[in-house]
Parts: sequence; C-alpha cells; structure tokens
Amino acid sequence: MKIAIINGPNLNLLGKREPTIYGNQSFEDYMDILTAKFPAIHFEYFQSNIEGELVNAIQQFGFSFDGIVLNPAAYTHTSVAIGDAIAAVNAPVVEVHISNVHAREDFRKLSYVSGVVDGSITGLGLMGYELAVNWLLNQQK
Repeated sequence: MKIAIINGPNLNLLGKREPTIYGNQSFEDYMDILTAKFPAIHFEYFQSNIEGELVNAIQQFGFSFDGIVLNPAAYTHTSVAIGDAIAAVNAPVVEVHISNVHAREDFRKLSYVSGVVDGSITGLGLMGYELAVNWLLNQQK
C-alpha cells in the first residue's frame, strides 16, 4: 500500500512554532514513528509553503497512490484550487489538522477542503495522522 502525506504551510516548523498549539515534535521525527508503526506501507512525505506545489503533489499522488493524508494548514481556509485538486483525483483523501480549528479564530472555521475529502480529523494532535492511515488501511480490506 502507498500513502502520501502532504503538509501545507508552516508545518515545516513543527516543534518550533507555537508549541502550546502544535506540540514540540518535528514532523520528520513523527514520520519515523509512523513508518515504524506501519512497516508494510510505503509512505511519501511532501511539505510545501507554496499553494501550487501542494496542488501538484495532490495531482501527482492522487492517481497512483492508495490514499492521501492531507494537512493543507492555512490553505484550508483560502484555497479553492486545493479543493478542486482533491475533487479531481481518484485516491481517497483524509484531511488532518493538528489543532481543533473549530475552537480557534472564526476564519479557521471556513474550509474549502472539508466538503471534498473522504473524512476529516481535527484537534487530536499528530495522532490524527495515524488515525487517518488506519482509516485508509481499512478501506483496502
């Protein structure tokens, strides 16, 4: 099974950025844990601060991988293009947010992504990625 994990802007700063909201672990360190928990899965990890690169990654992985775990970060609330890319691909997509976006600022409650993904996980920290992977695994059975 092949799963792409795609992270949006500022998630390259996990472990440094607002640790009270996002924790103190880098995503690279978390990927080591995730790959150890799921040794049979081939993971591709992609992170970008650039909207068009995220659209390209969704299109690239969305036709050749078994699933995508996507944290579009701030682009969740602004990017019609990312929502359109998700709607265009065949792979199931699970949206993940580390923080509970619904308990934060009002602008974070608007999503151009939630309506086109297969499911959303929000507010469970990095564990949300593991839960998304488990869901994608269950879809293959």
